Amino acid sequence: MNNNIIIVRGGGDIATGSIHRLFSAGFPVIALESERPSAIRRQVSFCEAVYDGRKTVEGVTAIKAENAEEALEMISKGFVPVIPDKKGESIKKIKPRALVDAVIAKKNIGTSIDMAPLVIALGPGFTAGKDAHFVIETMRGHNLGRIIEKGGALPNTGVPGNIAGHTADRVIYSKEKGIFKSEKSIGDGVKKGDVIAHIDASPVYASIDGIIRGMIRDGYAVNEGFKIADIDPRPREYENCFTISDKARCIAGSVLELVCREINNERNV
Repeated sequence: MNNNIIIVRGGGDIATGSIHRLFSAGFPVIALESERPSAIRRQVSFCEAVYDGRKTVEGVTAIKAENAEEALEMISKGFVPVIPDKKGESIKKIKPRALVDAVIAKKNIGTSIDMAPLVIALGPGFTAGKDAHFVIETMRGHNLGRIIEKGGALPNTGVPGNIAGHTADRVIYSKEKGIFKSEKSIGDGVKKGDVIAHIDASPVYASIDGIIRGMIRDGYAVNEGFKIADIDPRPREYENCFTISDKARCIAGSVLELVCREINNERNV
């Protein structure tokens, strides 16, 4: 079993989609995260296990592991281990069959093509054949999920995907440095101008009408310009706040395809 271990760097909502798909297909998966994850879509992000000890998303449970040895033990019990290991020091110890960089940092912050027999990178900042064996397109649109064998993904535009005619206005960023204190919860309905949180004593207002799709963890220390919340303008989409997104599932399908292709190619050699 250990020879088929997949390591996924990242535990946010996009990474969670790939982790969930790989685990559901029968692969043992280990996630590596930072010591202070900053996911917005926390209800569907395995990285929350770093704070709470465990996190269940659509029937799959992730549990915090302190090291590689603990992680291997948790795999044998049917869990997805999440190791706080931003630098990826566990990779050399575990020697995974494949490595997926799903940090979505819009740049390469420490993944190299020699880290595993198969290295897959999600989104811009990587070059297929140089930084990773394959890159997967993460920008919404016709090419979402496309497997790139040469070159890289489309550059980051800085504009969030369009949902019901809303793009940049549905995402809320901190206007100052301070401690985030939520006044609303993920899934709550809001009207434009409602106070949804405070940063220290300064109020944070809802930018549009809708439901809170994502919100950073209460008590998180943020800097100016930090992404802190995401509002979905479609109130009828309440359940979507608690399930893996179409975007994450599309990308996950391409990740699984590449992992299965690698294994089948080895069998045919």
